[in-house]
Amino acid sequence: MAWDEWEQAKARTSEQSQYMQLNQLAPERGGGGGDADLVVHDNVLGALGNLAYALRQRFSTAADHARPTTFDASIELFNDGLDMGSALTELHDSWNTKTGTLKEACAHISNHLDYSRAEHAKDEVKIATTMRDAGGDLSVSRINDYFK
Repeated sequence: MAWDEWEQAKARTSEQSQYMQLNQLAPERGGGGGDADLVVHDNVLGALGNLAYALRQRFSTAADHARPTTFDASIELFNDGLDMGSALTELHDSWNTKTGTLKEACAHISNHLDYSRAEHAKDEVKIATTMRDAGGDLSVSRINDYFK
């Protein structure tokens, strides 16, 4: 690195250092505003769940494309006395195991996101109904109880 490049790198670093915070905690957030710590967007969870399901379906079809011919080839090679036939059978079985694991993972992700959406909706209803007073308005005193 030439001296000029070093000086330029130092200058860029000093410009960026104003955005860095070392050995400090982020300022505490109160309950009355600012960015939320945990935000769940139902449409985003739904879209991700649909993507995981679609990936599972497409992968299932694509992964099974060569399976029958691979198995047939392994049997013929084995019957012809070639060791490659048993190796190909082992590869075939291993491929089936790995694809099954990946399909299960995609299904698990999709199901978990659907479950999360349903549980979040239940939580929202519970919070909304338990925080209302007899007249149906939000009870300020109940809200304040949660901040104490």
